[in-house]
Amino acid sequence: MKCYKPSALTLTAGVLFLGMPSTSIAANAEPTVPIETWALRDMVSAVQVSPDGKHLLIMKIESKEGENVLEIYDVNNLSKPLRRLNSEPMEMINARWVTDKHIFGTAWQVKRKSVKRPEQDVRSYKAFAYNLESNKFSEVSGNFRIINNLPKEPNHVLISTGNAVRGGTGVDPFQAFRPRSYYRFNLETGGRSLVMKGNEKYPSAVFDIDGYPRFTSGVDGGNELVSYYRLPGDGSWKEFGERYDLDEHKNLYRILSGFQGLAGIKHDDPTIGYVIDNRGEDKAALWEFDFKAGKFGKKIYSNPDADVLRIQTHSMSWAGNTKMVAAIYPGAKFERHWFDMEEKALFESLEKQVPNSHQVGISSRSRDGKTMIVTNRGPRDPGSFWMVKDGKMFKLASRNPHIKSSELSDVEFIKYPARDGKIIPAYITKPKGKGPFPLIVLPHGGPHVNEVIAYNEWGQLLANAGYMVLQPQYRMSVGWGKDHFDSAYGQHGLAMQDDKDDGALYLVEKGLVDRDRMAMFGWSYGGYAALVATTRENNIYQCAIAGAAVADPEKVYMKRRNPNSPKALDDWGRRRGMIGINPIKEVSKANIPLLMVHGDVDSRVLYFNYTDYKKAMEKAGKKAQYLTLKGADHFSRTLMYNHQQTFYTKLLDYLAKDCGPGGL
Repeated sequence: MKCYKPSALTLTAGVLFLGMPSTSIAANAEPTVPIETWALRDMVSAVQVSPDGKHLLIMKIESKEGENVLEIYDVNNLSKPLRRLNSEPMEMINARWVTDKHIFGTAWQVKRKSVKRPEQDVRSYKAFAYNLESNKFSEVSGNFRIINNLPKEPNHVLISTGNAVRGGTGVDPFQAFRPRSYYRFNLETGGRSLVMKGNEKYPSAVFDIDGYPRFTSGVDGGNELVSYYRLPGDGSWKEFGERYDLDEHKNLYRILSGFQGLAGIKHDDPTIGYVIDNRGEDKAALWEFDFKAGKFGKKIYSNPDADVLRIQTHSMSWAGNTKMVAAIYPGAKFERHWFDMEEKALFESLEKQVPNSHQVGISSRSRDGKTMIVTNRGPRDPGSFWMVKDGKMFKLASRNPHIKSSELSDVEFIKYPARDGKIIPAYITKPKGKGPFPLIVLPHGGPHVNEVIAYNEWGQLLANAGYMVLQPQYRMSVGWGKDHFDSAYGQHGLAMQDDKDDGALYLVEKGLVDRDRMAMFGWSYGGYAALVATTRENNIYQCAIAGAAVADPEKVYMKRRNPNSPKALDDWGRRRGMIGINPIKEVSKANIPLLMVHGDVDSRVLYFNYTDYKKAMEKAGKKAQYLTLKGADHFSRTLMYNHQQTFYTKLLDYLAKDCGPGGL
């Protein structure tokens, strides 16, 4: 870790200039945004104000192939940074204020050239703390994430082992059972002390604002999911609620949904918790839980159309005000059911002031409440950062300042019926002009994830090139209720695939899409779906693009299988390719053109999926096009400019020229 000299790049007139030439091209050209612009990593990825409101941190990239640097400004003088930091030979990838003078973050560095087993990362990681006053770093090797700021302990934060930067497409099905360790990290020295070491029975925990573990769940006796709680100061866990038999598939949603359990603690009463649980109903609701009595209290909120996914706490929660202000559930965006009318009024005021507001948040706020950093992300905003100070708001930066809102497309939330009557939520991104349009069906990875479309780069890239984009929340997508998930059991490549096709045909029926100009493009599980699409009878697609595809789920299952897994979880893994459709065994049925793309150090869907499928296709005498992204992992944050520039160029060229007769 080291300091740079202050840069000549400045914050001027409320806009962050990043030293890159404009990439706009003629207004009447198609597409209007060049690939070089889409391929950029986030030019600004973090903006935060310090708790005392005196300093600003900005993490940014200054060139197409550059790395993140961290700049610190005096909020009263944004003309030049006070400090300019990097972490050579590593790269900083996230940072946040945790005290008036301390910044905590993570850095990574590529250290290995290949991946030998699932979840083996080619990168090494360090957690770091930077002291603004002493201008010094402390650090600890490992992939840690911050749990909370420990506001009563100004020189410490609570951190845990785990994936600090994972996310995006794909799901690790055993993540919920992987034990984590929790430490108090000394911001001054870099030392750490163990708070809790996870084990099979208590793999991970939810902590309160003071750093006490309050909730955990694990598997007991090899097959029963059990939840436990404790009050502050308690030295042992107490069991509560029902035990769930994981030999029965009806109980899988509780684990694989990823959001059920303790969501928070009542801010003025540590004996009351907030728990998300479906408790025998289809949709998960928000409940009170009495830690003293060891039982559930009243239902606080439920939504008839979607699960409650999490709660929102007060915008001053970092300082200890952990009051619950809203429940969050999926819809046209992440919707809020408000409990606190002052916070509601604040957010509604911000939404009125931020142009193209969609998913507005407050990333940081000063202790006196007067200075805050407001964020927005939506169909017409790749991600923007705004400062509120002295009652005025002004823009600081954008994740991609080279894309104009006028060049982006609207996204509409719809619901359509599948052929068996199941109602499928979905998002459509509409290109400019008048339909019917060519269509790209873009199923998400996972498949058991929640996908709410705010700003989606792939969707916007394709819409800018003239394609309508459908992103179906097919059965097994989470957040839409237990039945929506359970109805996908054993249906990989079957009813789950029908949901995608039925969405495309629904748009044809509505006159929005040209029946003879449709394709499927997906990544991870979405790539699997694209491979399945190539072999369906009476095919409705002209071509498919399969990225990081699970091409041989049977082999994937065998490499990941834990012989001690509960029966239902093991069956769930088996059904992905040993009962459902396994694409590598279906290559002889391929009947439309295919483009296959894969990173050669993919740690989630190993590279053998690509090489084995390619060999099987060649053996069957089937032609396809193939693209390896050298040094690319599975996750969006690991895709560098060169990866995205190469991939996007090939993607659009393939669609235009090789997707069916005459291209799409």
